Amino acid sequence: MGSTCIGCGAVLPDIGGPTHAYMESSPACWSMYSEVLAREYGDRALYQKVHRLTVDAYAAQHPGRPSAQSVQSVAAHLMSLCAVLENGASGQWAAKLIGEAVKAKGRFTWLQPPPSLGPVTVVDVWNANGPAEHETKVREWAASVWSAWSPHHATLRLWTSSLGGGAGTTGPRGG
Repeated sequence: MGSTCIGCGAVLPDIGGPTHAYMESSPACWSMYSEVLAREYGDRALYQKVHRLTVDAYAAQHPGRPSAQSVQSVAAHLMSLCAVLENGASGQWAAKLIGEAVKAKGRFTWLQPPPSLGPVTVVDVWNANGPAEHETKVREWAASVWSAWSPHHATLRLWTSSLGGGAGTTGPRGG
C-alpha cells in the first residue's frame, strides 16, 4: 500500500518517520530526499555541482502552507533556481543569493503553488545509477520544478534581480 506525498505527489510506501517542520511531505519522501542528500554529501567531488539544485528543487516542490518560514523558503529556493537555470549562476553564487533572501525577511509574499509542482520528483533522482545519471536527473528535476512555477516567473525574476541574481549577474557561473 502507498500514500501520496502532499508536496510532490509521488506515491510511495506508507511508512512512519520524521518529516520537515514546514516543507510538507510524506515520511517516505523525506526519507528518500535524506538518502539523496547522503549520496551527495558522501562524495562531494562527484555531486557538488548539482547539490544546490537538489536542495532548491525539493524545497520548491514541497512548499508547505503559508507561514513566515515557508514564504521565505519558497521565495529563496525559487530565486536560486531562477539564478542558476535562467541566468547561469553557479551553485555557490545561488547560495549567496539565498543568504541575501534570508536577510530580506518580510519582503516576499506567499506564492500560491501551482496545481502540479512538476512530474519529476526526488524519486527519479533516488533511482539514478551513478553520478552522471544522478546529475542528469537532478537537472531534469530542477527544470521541471522551475517550469511548474511559471505563473510566478515574472515576480521571481524581479525578486532575483533585486537581490543581485538577475540577468546581469556577475558572480561565478557554471551551476
